[in-house]
Amino acid sequence: MTTEAPPTTTTSTAPTGRRLWTRTRGITLAVVLILAAAVAMAAVRSTARHGELDPRSADPYGSRAVAELLDQRGVSTRVVTTLDEARSATGPDTTLLVAVPDRLTHRQQDRLHSAMADSGGRTVLVAAGSWSVERLAPGVTADPAVSGNSTLAPDCALPEARRAGTADTGGVRYTTAHLDADSCYPSERLATLLRLPAASGSGDTVVLGAPDILYNDRLDEQGNASLALQLLGSRHHLVWYLPSLSDASGAPTGGQKGFFDLLPSGWLWATLQLFVAAALAAFWRARRFGPLVAEKLPVAIRASETTEGRARLYRKADARDRAADALRSATRTRLAPLAGVPVVQAHTPEALLPALSARLSGDGQDLHSLLFGPPPGDDAALIALTDQLDALEREVRRS
Repeated sequence: MTTEAPPTTTTSTAPTGRRLWTRTRGITLAVVLILAAAVAMAAVRSTARHGELDPRSADPYGSRAVAELLDQRGVSTRVVTTLDEARSATGPDTTLLVAVPDRLTHRQQDRLHSAMADSGGRTVLVAAGSWSVERLAPGVTADPAVSGNSTLAPDCALPEARRAGTADTGGVRYTTAHLDADSCYPSERLATLLRLPAASGSGDTVVLGAPDILYNDRLDEQGNASLALQLLGSRHHLVWYLPSLSDASGAPTGGQKGFFDLLPSGWLWATLQLFVAAALAAFWRARRFGPLVAEKLPVAIRASETTEGRARLYRKADARDRAADALRSATRTRLAPLAGVPVVQAHTPEALLPALSARLSGDGQDLHSLLFGPPPGDDAALIALTDQLDALEREVRRS
């Protein structure tokens, strides 16, 4: 049998700009929102806390004003960022200020404490929490609750505190087992400033609960400037230690570094938080428990909409073979009654093709390729197959 070739169609299978935008607009919007949030967070962090506790920074949270006032009084300030530099700079004529003690690993804290104990100088720990204060200042414990007030009165016999008067020391609160320690600026009977004399020599350790008295924008308030200059200006040299996460001194000695040695401190706690967040998100998304329940649709859906939706799914999955099988199967099912073949034999070539050839002119070679042939190679071939099946069905109905 020879069937007439269907008229050439101009249907385009290439995705249009509108279709591409519909597919990707959700992902694009999410990416834009993430980038905007990242830029906003970076801007806030860079403007609010840029150069925090850095004696070279003139920003509000920097400490350049303290360094310049100390320089006018003949006290030199040197900034170091590694533990080795800080340990080598300690001495009886030096004050060592540790800006962020909690950033040090336990190994770094032990090494720094051994250098401090034998230096004979002064060490100032700024806002040391429970992670670091018990190693850097043995016998001192940080209270979990911080001070409710920022401005406090000295209420102690320490000369530096009495001369400075009220200051912004409210922050971490400490308790100590040292009977000879000076406990100053109490908040609910817990000190926010401690001075611990060394076991031997003239050295001492000062534990400061808050960094506010060192900030540029807080230096001219209360007695902050007086207290800061007295604490940091008792020796001729000030070593300002800004711990860095890139300092390799916290890694174990000997051998190569392992993977976990390269991770910053606190990664285990952060991983646990991520795991809990993922578990909560999974529980939130799991809104159905037990087997699914079949429900009737609230409205009737037109067959054309169902067909169009199914076709889009086939196209999205690039399943031309399944689409062609569905089209051929439906055509064979409709052609079988027209050719006098039972529907149960509609998908048997030996029963369907001879009956169709008897109603049409020509042999059945083209019919076999059309109704039982291989899947099309591309979308254009699939559309051509659809047109040919439609033309065959019209011809059979007219015969």
